[in-house]
Amino acid sequence: MNFYSSIFSIFVIQKLNKMTLPRFLLGDNTDTPDSIFVIHTEYPQFIINLVDDEIEWMDDLSGDEEELSIIVAELIQDASLFYDREMERYTD
Repeated sequence: MNFYSSIFSIFVIQKLNKMTLPRFLLGDNTDTPDSIFVIHTEYPQFIINLVDDEIEWMDDLSGDEEELSIIVAELIQDASLFYDREMERYTD
C-alpha cells in the first residue's frame, strides 16, 4: 500500500465513522424474493427476516439471559413496528 492509498483509506474510514445511520433499515435480495429483512444498526446489531423471524446477530450477546430475552423481544417488536410504519408511508 503506498502513501496516497493509505491516506485515502484513512479519509474514507473517517467519513464512514461520521455517517449517521437510522436505527432500522429495510433490506431485500433478489435471491430470496419472499423474504423481508429489517436491519438493526445499533447495538446489538442484527438482521431479522420478518417472514420467519430468523435472526442473524452481528454482535455477540452476553449478560443475564432473562434480561437479554426481554431486550430481544422488544427489538423484534420494534423491527416489526418499523416495517409496518414504512409500508404505511409507502402506500400513502
